[in-house]
Amino acid sequence: MKLEGRAAEALARLEEGNARFLAQQQAVEICRRPVAQMQDGQEPFAAILSCSDSRVPTEIVFDQGLGDLFVIRVAGNVVSPSQVGSVEFAAARFHTPLVVVLGHSGCGAVAATIDHVLGQDPPETDGLRAIVERIEPAVHPLAELVTDRSELLERAVVANVRASVSRLEHGSALIERLVATTDLAVVGAIYDIPTGRVRFLDH
Repeated sequence: MKLEGRAAEALARLEEGNARFLAQQQAVEICRRPVAQMQDGQEPFAAILSCSDSRVPTEIVFDQGLGDLFVIRVAGNVVSPSQVGSVEFAAARFHTPLVVVLGHSGCGAVAATIDHVLGQDPPETDGLRAIVERIEPAVHPLAELVTDRSELLERAVVANVRASVSRLEHGSALIERLVATTDLAVVGAIYDIPTGRVRFLDH
């Protein structure tokens, strides 16, 4: 996938920020502007749908500050109507040109879904079941092909990110129109917890 215009510039800023994070040379202070200035509005250059995992602090791994990113966090980086609406809000209200679905290595929500698919540990609550059921379609085909558990988890994390990207791209008439007119790009990425590196998929 080749991005152009504002989307390409936004992705480059994220890549550069992650490179600074990896080198431990963060250049951005989270509060580089006085907090009081935040009341004047926001202009996030990217929206990030990421997992709620505490080891993946979105602004930090991309070395960005207050007001730079519109962050939507949910276990398993799944897409439900509220996530679609949040992306619509960012795109329509702030003209954010880039949406990144950010999964991560060893995702617990994906691992729980694998357990469920393999009949080992069904979700205990309706809330957990709602998350697992959204991840299941990405896991089922792989579970029939891959027997090694670690490989299955690694591939399922990527498949789940791709599924969430697709659900966002086709989740509403507004998002579909913006993607079709190249005013919005939706991409997937994986954060590697052991190294801190973000790998953008298909880019």
